[in-house]
Amino acid sequence: MNETLNSIRNRPRFKLYTDLSLEEYEANLRDYLDKHHDQFYGNINKEVATIFVRKEEDNYWKPNLALRIEKEDEKTVIRGIFGPSSAVWTFFMFLYFLFTVSWMTFFTLFYVEKQINTNNYPWALPSSFVVLGFIALTYAAARFGQNKAKDEMQELRKFAEESTFHTEKKD
Repeated sequence: MNETLNSIRNRPRFKLYTDLSLEEYEANLRDYLDKHHDQFYGNINKEVATIFVRKEEDNYWKPNLALRIEKEDEKTVIRGIFGPSSAVWTFFMFLYFLFTVSWMTFFTLFYVEKQINTNNYPWALPSSFVVLGFIALTYAAARFGQNKAKDEMQELRKFAEESTFHTEKKD
């Protein structure tokens, strides 16, 4: 079994080499997308391609397949990544960062207050627990979005397998 194909089933990233030129690979992707236009849509050029699954309803975690096509030595390298849009990913990372810094701040206030035996910040410990709840809610929202997009991810993996892996250069 193809090692890259196994890799795509285990991780959201893959990398493969092909003897096709950038233009040939772009044409290959366009042909596949045209044949399956009822199932997929996207933007393709000779350096970058972004593929989406056609669905009646879109949710916030709508996954896509982003392909970067580069020339490396005499070979064409295709790097792919599955996941939500970069805006969604950035938003969730921002929430995790914001809540984690808030938790550290509140907990530090609580700890310092206990060390110096004052009662200036009685709300610090309860606030840190509230922020931990927000972190848990953010995690739950991310997992919910991932579960809701599971079928679309499978379709995108199928797209990658059928449109890309037959062009892989065998060593």
